[in-house]
Amino acid sequence: MKGAKQVLKKKGKGQNRQSLKSYLRNNWQLYVMILPAVIYFFVFNYMPMYGIQIAFKDYKAVLGINGSPWVGFKHFKAFFDAYYFVRLLANTLILNLENLIWGFPIPIIMAIMLNQIRNDKLKRGIQTTIYVPYFISTVVLAGMLYIFLSPTSGIFNTVRGWMGLKAVDYMSSAGAFRPIYIISSIWQGAGYSTILFIAALAGVDTSLYEAAEIDGASIWQKIRYIDFPSLLPTIMMVLVLDCGKLLGSNTEKALVMQTAGNIPTSDIIGVYVYNVGLGSGQFSYTAAIGLFINVINFILIMAVNRISKKATDVGLF
Repeated sequence: MKGAKQVLKKKGKGQNRQSLKSYLRNNWQLYVMILPAVIYFFVFNYMPMYGIQIAFKDYKAVLGINGSPWVGFKHFKAFFDAYYFVRLLANTLILNLENLIWGFPIPIIMAIMLNQIRNDKLKRGIQTTIYVPYFISTVVLAGMLYIFLSPTSGIFNTVRGWMGLKAVDYMSSAGAFRPIYIISSIWQGAGYSTILFIAALAGVDTSLYEAAEIDGASIWQKIRYIDFPSLLPTIMMVLVLDCGKLLGSNTEKALVMQTAGNIPTSDIIGVYVYNVGLGSGQFSYTAAIGLFINVINFILIMAVNRISKKATDVGLF
């Protein structure tokens, strides 16, 4: 019996190898097509992981990565004991959490509203209009904010002057930094983010809408019982990915928006890493901070994904 089982196993393995070879022979064009993407991710995402070790070393450019001495968790401890650690962590977490709370539902609402428009020309016109801000660079966007919010010639302060109110320097106000950051982020990215949700709605069977109309369902009922359930898997996947960015802000935008007056709220981890890493040349220290952020973000993704699978049976993996 044992000998027969071994023979069957060998035959099964041989058949699997032959089927795999025939599959590769018949579909080799597909693998050639994805080869550039595989090479890209390997070169720019996996190979740089070799440099993670400098977070545990006292890196010196002259000595190189291998020649620099090991220091263990020295840089992690230095960051945790830093005077600004609590403020940096709190500012980053609060900014991203508020941005998620206010910004995440907007593309979903916009996609549902666009899906209700039956005039194709009007729909395409609105889509083009809301996509345009996404292609404005961060520096240009920051320049627009400085112009519009200028205390002397900005449109908002001009209106305040007509109302008899004093001018306010919004860009130098610590309390105004987060609302400006979040509102401008929504204006710039919400329209482009609707693409994924519109694509999900485009896959909904039209017979469901027809059946709902026959049953006398209103627009809100169709949204509640057809659109939203159809969007739920996409919503949960995007939410899981966004929760994995709670400690990774848009450093470029925060940096160009930062002024002497709003530092108490604009001083986030990304800006701190930029100033210390490039400004002071503390590469090992900032590498340790980056590794810490990535580990926390990974834990958040795993936790939110698990909660999502239990609550909605939808997850990334």
